[in-house]
Amino acid sequence: MANIRDIAKITGYSVSTISRVINNHPYVDDEKRAKVLQVMSDLNYVPNRSAQNLSYGRTKNIGVILPFINHDYYDQMLSGIMQAAFDHGYQISLLPTNYDQELEKRYLAEFSKRAFDGLIVTTKANSIKFFLDYLQYGPIIFCEEIPNADVSCVYINLKKSIKEAFGYMKEKGIKNPGMTLGRSKNISHNSEFSIQKAKEVYPDFDEANIFWDCIVATDGVQAASFFKKQKVDGILTFGDSIAATILQQYKSEKPLVIGRENLLISEVMGFATIDHHLAECGKRAFEAFYHNKHEKICIPHHFIKR
Repeated sequence: MANIRDIAKITGYSVSTISRVINNHPYVDDEKRAKVLQVMSDLNYVPNRSAQNLSYGRTKNIGVILPFINHDYYDQMLSGIMQAAFDHGYQISLLPTNYDQELEKRYLAEFSKRAFDGLIVTTKANSIKFFLDYLQYGPIIFCEEIPNADVSCVYINLKKSIKEAFGYMKEKGIKNPGMTLGRSKNISHNSEFSIQKAKEVYPDFDEANIFWDCIVATDGVQAASFFKKQKVDGILTFGDSIAATILQQYKSEKPLVIGRENLLISEVMGFATIDHHLAECGKRAFEAFYHNKHEKICIPHHFIKR
């Protein structure tokens, strides 16, 4: 049985373009639309009825895929999504994965059965290719940069902010920088970007100075012990709570520590932080879903020096 990816392969168009034709989206070139419809006819392709009859607002429920709940980073992003959703009369279904690929696939199966009008994916466990077949069921908006696929995304300017943070370390005379990152298995593009940007500023950056799987504040205790052994004098962390915990473990000769999220603790303890405007990112992601916008939006950051 033919599927949406077969049509994309034959026509040479992206899966999202095929999806827009199936869903009768107005912003498709007439020539492309005619070609896609002809190939659909040749293949006797019958679109999923629920996708064909998709009507935004039918369930008034949007699913939000995220790795964790009760996490500073995702809480800020969620606050933006929730405010925008409530303003438009939508309910939110939280779909935590803990980066479990099979669980994420089950959420997508629910989406295909019309459990949600659309999905916002704050970060994914599976590859982007796996998501493409599900675009036929409704809008999927990603909250991370997806450069090599024709999908909608609203993302933070991680590349620029990470490079600016390491530039600040260099400006402050840091000789042996380190950083905390998230999952060590199935390493994310964001982690790859972070390492790449570190090496642009510090060509001899030692990846042995990366403390992996540093997700929550309590992970900062073990991270501090690690950085002491590595004799690291500057640390870019995964979040302000982690940064604060690391600093608390030093009695003297404290390293320069940079957090993220611009929480009150960063101001109280006086360390630098990156404000990625995560609530705005979440808000814009919902708006992209609600208005069915097909675009890539980069949210500017603000580096706060202290």
